[in-house]
Amino acid sequence: MHVKPLINRRHWLGGALAALGTPALATEPQLKPWPRQRATPAVQLPALDGTMWKLAEARGKPVLLNFWASWCEPCRTEMPSLQQLAAQFGPQGLQLMAVNFKEGDPAIRRFMAATALDLPVLCDRDGAVARSFGLSAYPSTVAIDRQGRGRFIVVGECDWGSPTAQGWAASLL
Repeated sequence: MHVKPLINRRHWLGGALAALGTPALATEPQLKPWPRQRATPAVQLPALDGTMWKLAEARGKPVLLNFWASWCEPCRTEMPSLQQLAAQFGPQGLQLMAVNFKEGDPAIRRFMAATALDLPVLCDRDGAVARSFGLSAYPSTVAIDRQGRGRFIVVGECDWGSPTAQGWAASLL
């Protein structure tokens, strides 16, 4: 029987290097282009407020779907810059949706209350939507253009206030 390790190798390596007095390895988010031949999956998810959100109804607006979980440290670290990005680009039409991966409403509500974040939250309760996008690392952010086509995926923690990330978001507008 194979048992998953409690910590991933990157965190273990970073801790080991820090213990030796060596700075931990910094990881940069990876920008992956959307495959041209791949259709954008249909998304229909319940929002934390009880409404139903459909990607098809967002046509005409660029959308960022940020897949996250409250147990994911990089996700938690990234959230404030996502909030700022939404405030900055929202008036220009960008719709930023925080898609929670497989957590219950009480856990999501506790996290949102503790952090004072007010991003709209969608609930991917069984992980089917994340799987439909081929996601296996969190956080991951899927960019969808005004025509409803996938443009790119940002895999890993991202400072959305950085010039590079600001350029990615602006490219959707």
